[in-house]
Amino acid sequence: MPKMIFKFADGSRREVDAPTGLSVMEIAQKNDIEEIEGACGGCMACATCHIYIHPDWWDKALPDGARSEEEEDMLDLAFDVRENSRLGCQIEMTDDLDG
Repeated sequence: MPKMIFKFADGSRREVDAPTGLSVMEIAQKNDIEEIEGACGGCMACATCHIYIHPDWWDKALPDGARSEEEEDMLDLAFDVRENSRLGCQIEMTDDLDG
């Protein structure tokens, strides 16, 4: 099973099992990662699953090359949006994202 590593603001890290087909937000919720709320349940109606993607993983986490207009609109509601910001509900786990 693929793994996903969550890095937190305090510098700590947590590696979890990451079943393919689930979103980063769903994986976070299943593993009690409190920093990723996902209040809307993944229907892109909030920005509570806002995350930062490590630059080494950007291309794999954004295979289409750009965030959708809808995702951009939701990120407008988030705090401290950066170039590497994504909504966790919009990233589906694949074998390519293992690690």
